[in-house]
Amino acid sequence: MNKSENKNQLQDEHQEKISDKIQQQKYRISELERENAELKDALKVAKDANQAKSSFLSSMSHDIRTPMNAIIGMTSIGLSHIDEKSRVQDCLFKIKSASSHLMSLVNDVLDMSRIDSGRLSLNKEEFSLADLIHDIAVIVMPQASQKNQDLQIELGLIQEEILIGDSLRLRQILVNIIGNAVKYTQESGKIQVCFTEHYDDSQESQNPVIWFDFLCKDNGMGMSQEFLKRIFVPFERVNNEKTSKIEGTGLGMSIVKNLVDSMDGRISVESQEGLGSSFHVEIPLLISPQSKQELSLPAKETVLIVESQNNKIFQITEYLKDGGLIPKHITKGLDAVTWLTEQQYEGTMPFAMLLGQELEDMPALELAAHVRQLAGQDFPILLVSEEDWAQIEYRATRAGISAFVPCPLFKSRLLETLAGFAGQSSRKEGPCASQDFDYGNYRVLLVEDVELNQEIAVEILSFIGVQVETADHGAQAVEMFKASPEGYFDLILMDIQMPILNGYEATKQIRKLPRKDAQSVFIVAMTANAFVEDIRLSREAGMNDHCSKPVDPERLQEIFRNHFQQH
Repeated sequence: MNKSENKNQLQDEHQEKISDKIQQQKYRISELERENAELKDALKVAKDANQAKSSFLSSMSHDIRTPMNAIIGMTSIGLSHIDEKSRVQDCLFKIKSASSHLMSLVNDVLDMSRIDSGRLSLNKEEFSLADLIHDIAVIVMPQASQKNQDLQIELGLIQEEILIGDSLRLRQILVNIIGNAVKYTQESGKIQVCFTEHYDDSQESQNPVIWFDFLCKDNGMGMSQEFLKRIFVPFERVNNEKTSKIEGTGLGMSIVKNLVDSMDGRISVESQEGLGSSFHVEIPLLISPQSKQELSLPAKETVLIVESQNNKIFQITEYLKDGGLIPKHITKGLDAVTWLTEQQYEGTMPFAMLLGQELEDMPALELAAHVRQLAGQDFPILLVSEEDWAQIEYRATRAGISAFVPCPLFKSRLLETLAGFAGQSSRKEGPCASQDFDYGNYRVLLVEDVELNQEIAVEILSFIGVQVETADHGAQAVEMFKASPEGYFDLILMDIQMPILNGYEATKQIRKLPRKDAQSVFIVAMTANAFVEDIRLSREAGMNDHCSKPVDPERLQEIFRNHFQQH
């Protein structure tokens, strides 16, 4: 190779090296530009998040101070008018309302914190869909009534009622969405809620799944298309004149979205400003392998239905036919009395009467009183109604109602209630007969280390009428249980966070004691540890139920009623 060729080769190699370096520099520049763009995006997200959190803290400060001011102010007013019963009662009602709102704010913040830290866990337990939906109705109906809204809760095709999943989180999703509809819908507005189910044909038979389908529509203030893009972002709220006085943190829908996603569900929203919103949620749930309950219903017996609402008539009629009963429908109270009089004369009285809440010619309870006089004390009269039973129970039972079946109406609830009257002895012990249940013979061990909490719990328990003994910590509770005769304590209310020995360990020690009642005594966690994982831990420790603090007297009474009246 001559010098000229060698020189050219060296130049080519040098040129290639320069070219490679240029390409490397271009690639590096491209990488830096990409990283820079990512950093800018991350910075924007961080700034937006920081701004949202700043807005949230400002809003949260206001939202927390509002109920706190109400609590402090109403307490001062109540104390200064201590001798005026009506004034003090009004203050206490307002304190209770403000306290409930404050608790909901705290729960939202704690839930969001758990979601952000990845500590959200779901329970998989068997639950009754009927119980879940009725609990939701009890929560949201009074809120809608206060605003004179028409809240309609309807059932579509419900094929499976006993399901497996996290009923607490599912209730949280549904109450949040319906509660928002009530909150952002004007006075006298309309809200429609529908629950249905459809099978998942893609699933194998060994793990049967059904999709729980929920739709909530309202004609409220609605949302802009721009806000809809951010509705599930934490701390985001619509800010305008209409919403400025509505309480909220901007966390509710973000929590809902995270819960739905964690359940492998779907959620969609449609809305238009001034015209209302529509939320659609679908959640896959396992079908319980539990066999359907066999009911002792008298085949081919007639049941009289007195109701004027066509949609309820069709539903009740189909349910009765499915139970092997013969429905007889009458829309007027006077016609019902005439027909019953004829049947009594001919000796062909129906098995029972189902009484709706709307008749064409008289109030439902007035008809019940007439029928009770005509048919005697043993004839079952069932009230099928959307009314709050706690508010009408006294008047209804005095009018002669034997049992109450709440709406939305589930087939299982209706047929189970009727089956309770199938025998003569059952007829005298209808579901309303437990209203005078005496708890005086039952003894409760209350385990609570905070003196004020202990005093409050003892006061609540005194209303129920049970005998109460107290322990200041878990170790003392274990010693008191050891020293007591077998079967002495019927129920233990156990705090969790206590000195010396916490509630979990105390429960485990009690369950290990070599005596029969150590396994059978009913232990209820009564604690501020109110998350799903806390409930799971209490169950794993050997507890039977869970009552979160602040203690709701109605929840405590429900636990007592469910346990003592079944044993």
